[in-house]
Amino acid sequence: MYKVHCLNNISQKGLALLSSDYELTDDVSEADVILVRSANMHEMEFSDNLKAVARAGAGVNNIPLDALAERGIPVFNTPGANANAVKELVLCALLLAARDVVGGAAWCRHNADDENIAKSAEKAKKQFAGTEIMGKTLGVIGLGAIGRLVIPAAEALGMKTVGYDPFLDAERAATISPNLRFTDDLLDLCASCDYITIHVPATPKTKGMIGADEIAAMKEGAAFLNFSRDTLVDNDAMRAGLTSGKVRRYVTDFATPEVMAMQNTIVLPHLGASTAEAEDNCAIMAAQELSDYLRNGNIIHSVNLPEVHQPRAGGKRICIIHKNEPGMISQITALTTEAGLNIENMVNKSKKNMAYTMLDATGAVDARLSEKLSSIPAVIRVRIL
Repeated sequence: MYKVHCLNNISQKGLALLSSDYELTDDVSEADVILVRSANMHEMEFSDNLKAVARAGAGVNNIPLDALAERGIPVFNTPGANANAVKELVLCALLLAARDVVGGAAWCRHNADDENIAKSAEKAKKQFAGTEIMGKTLGVIGLGAIGRLVIPAAEALGMKTVGYDPFLDAERAATISPNLRFTDDLLDLCASCDYITIHVPATPKTKGMIGADEIAAMKEGAAFLNFSRDTLVDNDAMRAGLTSGKVRRYVTDFATPEVMAMQNTIVLPHLGASTAEAEDNCAIMAAQELSDYLRNGNIIHSVNLPEVHQPRAGGKRICIIHKNEPGMISQITALTTEAGLNIENMVNKSKKNMAYTMLDATGAVDARLSEKLSSIPAVIRVRIL
């Protein structure tokens, strides 16, 4: 019986996929797995029972990835499960940036007691006039699960599109849309577009990705949309761009004190994936990943350990998380040979300083073998399934 602890509310559609072999627990110290959305895990202490963590969402900056990897605990996320929800909000943000809908709605609410509000509204509406997005150019930074949905949706609304992704080439970008103009120069995208939206993960390399140089390259009066992570934009540079008018509007899903002090912003309370459908999809994918790992040892969509998955080939499955050091395979197979096992299938992959070896073997696969494998200095965790 596996015990599951939820740090946040997790959709019942996902939890329902966990079989009778699982039960929920309120005591995190006895949990075999943790399901999390936005809760901060950096200050948490983790028991030896913990086998895996699943983030029902894409971003994992709330989870201590390296510390968990060092203890042989994979962290899963659910890339793409909330992509449509974010795409739809980006389309909404495009329209909010083009037309002062927010200002107009606020004016109506402020003047709610005016008996002649209909006539007053006709006089006031000029101050909320905007532009249309049809015929304008949208730049999409990051052509992953969300970016590749935004592009055809924007084109369907009559927009031209320019795409940038340092991990993609023009040939693969063309599969997103034949009308997409791909560029390998971020400054070229900034200079070409009326609207820009960013969809890349928050990493040390992408911190401040949109800075003074990128904003200086933008068209006069461009609008910028950030529905990825707040750290991608240099706040000082954005503040200067908004003040000078270089950036006409900044629409972001991340409310921070720095952003709230900026003019010409529309700030939302992290609504990107806040739909019932996205929460269901993320929970379902997270539950499937956890179940496959606990039952079969397969690691799919892990952000801190290598991705390893293969069909079972008979016998028992031996799963070994270890340091990525020379000679590990020979040490492991020496012990399986000593035990008289026949290896039916084996796979080994590494990610940075961590590695995962998974093998199916027939013969006396027992606790003694597990103890011997665990005694190898670089081995962190052994599971026999």
